Amino acid sequence: MPIDHVATEHSPVRPADREAKRAFVRGMFSAIAPRYDFLNHLLSLNLDRGWRRRAIDEMNWERVPAGTYVDLCAGTLDVAAALARRPGFNGRVFGADFAEPMLRAGSEKVSAAVEPIVADALDLPLPANGASGAIVAFGIRNVNDLDGALREMYRVLSRGARFVILEFTRPRNPVVRTLFQFYFHRVCPLIGGLVSGHRTAYRYLPDSVAKFPSEEELAARMRAAGFVDVRWMSLTFGVAAIHVGQK
Repeated sequence: MPIDHVATEHSPVRPADREAKRAFVRGMFSAIAPRYDFLNHLLSLNLDRGWRRRAIDEMNWERVPAGTYVDLCAGTLDVAAALARRPGFNGRVFGADFAEPMLRAGSEKVSAAVEPIVADALDLPLPANGASGAIVAFGIRNVNDLDGALREMYRVLSRGARFVILEFTRPRNPVVRTLFQFYFHRVCPLIGGLVSGHRTAYRYLPDSVAKFPSEEELAARMRAAGFVDVRWMSLTFGVAAIHVGQK
């Protein structure tokens, strides 16, 4: 399917469009799973490691160190494994992703505290009000129903729990935006395509970021899903942002 035929969150989305996007995204991530971690670190100039650490900090997991946590759109389980390694953490982390090859690619990161589950972000096999916190890193823009995913996360979280979103954004400074756009739209697809052997995937990345809601709109949609005390912060000149909301 050509990338510009994938429905976005800003256009009317028919059920057929949503299912097509779901199949496209699952197939794409399944294909790039073997080189996913390497390319993440390479293309972000290793900045993604620090971004993930800060996002985990914002979950305030120390409030319930023995709790149950959710790493949504977990991919190769980087975030789940990083949380499980935190000193003092003695809970468990469900790493949920609907692309099983991604979870298999991160299998060496699985520990007693990390449990991968093949599941859709819109229909998690988890009880209501049971999770002490949740996080999604660079995955929320890929779901075929953003508002539905936000409501599903609200459902599984317990009262007082935080939901943290780490996602790419569009820099507001004109100079930074110009440099970022060149790197994101020209350099990343070239390197990503050569290394992964899947050129479409790394053309999809900048396209999906361009069509994702702004920081303000995402915060508003989190509030509409029921989250309170919603806030967001920019990272590295505005190329990424962390959103935090509480149930």
